[in-house]
Amino acid sequence: MDAGSRDSADANPGLSGRAAQARLPWRHNRPFWGGLLVIAAGVEILLTERAPLPIMVHIGLQGIAGYIIPIVMVLLGLLLLFNPAQRTFYSLVAVLLALGSYVTSNLGGFFVGMLLGLVGGSLAFAWRLPDRPGEPVSRPGPTPQHAGSFGLTLIRPEPQADDEGAADGPSPDRTPPYPLPVRRSEDG
Repeated sequence: MDAGSRDSADANPGLSGRAAQARLPWRHNRPFWGGLLVIAAGVEILLTERAPLPIMVHIGLQGIAGYIIPIVMVLLGLLLLFNPAQRTFYSLVAVLLALGSYVTSNLGGFFVGMLLGLVGGSLAFAWRLPDRPGEPVSRPGPTPQHAGSFGLTLIRPEPQADDEGAADGPSPDRTPPYPLPVRRSEDG
């Protein structure tokens, strides 16, 4: 293979190369690993429900919840992948269901599924959209040194700045911006 044909192969990738290039931005714009771990947790917990071990006994409502929780976890993982705008809600529900699987699903799929669900839900909750190059990053401004409150101005009025910019205390000819308390004597 000569150098000219290698350059043309790089410039025109095959179907698998184009699919890989298209998949990369899709994966980075969503909590991919969190969703994948939540799906894996749901599948693992569901498989332990069907394990033919004599120590597993499901009776009544707990047996039904043992199947519902992992199915909902798989659905939450899919929703994390295909609807990342609601990732906060989905990830919190996934963490709560992973914790609930400890009681309902054979110790959370023998701890493996529960831990996968906790880690996946936490990753999805902590994920945020990466910054785009060239966009300004919004950072909060500096906090003010003294933020006056209405209650504090009732006790001690803030100094007013006159025309020269010098700050001085309240003068007798200015009226305060709030009503002054009226003191009444108890003598009459």
